[in-house]
Amino acid sequence: MTHGYTTGTGPEPAGAPYGTSYGTPYAADPNAAGTPYAVPQQRTTEPPAGPAAGAAPAPARKPGRDRYLDLLRSIALVRVVVYHLFGWAWLTVLFPSMGVMFALAGSLMARSLKRPALSVIRGRVRRLLPPMWAFAVFVLAMMFANGWNPTEDPDHGDTWGLIGLFNYLVPIGAPPYPWHVGSQSGLLEDTWAVQAAGPLWYLRAYLWFVIASPLLLWLFRKAPWPTLLAPLGLTAIVGTGLVKIPGETGNAVTDFAVYGGCWVLGFAHHEGLLKQIPRYVSVSCAALVMAFGLWWASNHLGPDGWDLNDIPLAQATWSFGFVVILLQYSPSWQELPGRLARWDKLVTLSNNRAVTIYLWHNLLIMATVPIIDLAYKLPFMQSERAVGALDGAYTIWMFALVWPLIGLMVLAVGWVEDLAAKRRPRLWPNGTKRAAGGRPGARAAHRG
Repeated sequence: MTHGYTTGTGPEPAGAPYGTSYGTPYAADPNAAGTPYAVPQQRTTEPPAGPAAGAAPAPARKPGRDRYLDLLRSIALVRVVVYHLFGWAWLTVLFPSMGVMFALAGSLMARSLKRPALSVIRGRVRRLLPPMWAFAVFVLAMMFANGWNPTEDPDHGDTWGLIGLFNYLVPIGAPPYPWHVGSQSGLLEDTWAVQAAGPLWYLRAYLWFVIASPLLLWLFRKAPWPTLLAPLGLTAIVGTGLVKIPGETGNAVTDFAVYGGCWVLGFAHHEGLLKQIPRYVSVSCAALVMAFGLWWASNHLGPDGWDLNDIPLAQATWSFGFVVILLQYSPSWQELPGRLARWDKLVTLSNNRAVTIYLWHNLLIMATVPIIDLAYKLPFMQSERAVGALDGAYTIWMFALVWPLIGLMVLAVGWVEDLAAKRRPRLWPNGTKRAAGGRPGARAAHRG
């Protein structure tokens, strides 16, 4: 992103499963009356095969999780942990995780809005807030224990600091946190609060997208192409400095613009618009949009070079084109195919605990430091050669250690996601069935 937050991908709170096929109510004859998407159909060399005379029709597949979309979410979560750990700017180009995640959330939101909008919004908010509250209680307790007083904070101060704490309950704005807290010689560096609270920007953006979705979906169905492309135009205005909106309001508007196109692409995916466009047309146009994003980035490099989080228009256009290609080739798997099947349990676990992993991963990355530092006190680590070897592999050890810590956090607080979704609490929901005779286990499923 563009305003100094830590970066990362944000998850869609697990809830209703994805269907294996997405409704295409407008995929009939594009020239028929009442069809809002007058775009060419993908041609085929022969008419679609139907059942032979007298043959029974093929049974319809049961709806369930779309494992392709689940896989994308898992890749995005892993990518953001790696990005935050190693800081490789090129990862934002290799896989624009935030754009992907907002597109997946938008598609699921469009699917859910077949029900009354108010109940859908209420359900999304209910699944989002309890995991955030568990995180906020821990982080605020640490801040207060280290002497932070929001009424005396120079960046907030007076009653505004107290009012801002409401955003730890409902993330309609940016929550306050100290830039420095504790001691530089403490277990964690004194900027840990900035890193810990950084991921909360996504919850704010997600909440506003959820609230705006009934209106956005209505606009999309009335005027699909203007609604789809409008966020890119807005990004060109507010994300390039042409119009400057100060403070957190400007940050929120920029977030909404940068990722709004991907959110609406989720609508287009669910509504069948993308499938009506010949693949060579959509991929070619997407490639041109992505090329523009790279060209813009090359002329507006930020402090971290090619990190697209610092270049809003490049982030918006690159993510938009990338998501178009991913969704155009979407195979809608009911099961992970081939060698991917070996990752089935981890994909299921990460989707069921996506909010927990996202919220806690930054803090857990920092927690690896005092643990690894204990190794310097071991008797066989007192030589200069041993210390040099550990220094050289320090980040690798952090990478190796953060995953067990994430696993422990999933066990400790992940079950809050189940309570939020009104499910039976589960410690390790990776889709594994219980022993014979038991009930099968439930299977669901800084920026980046």
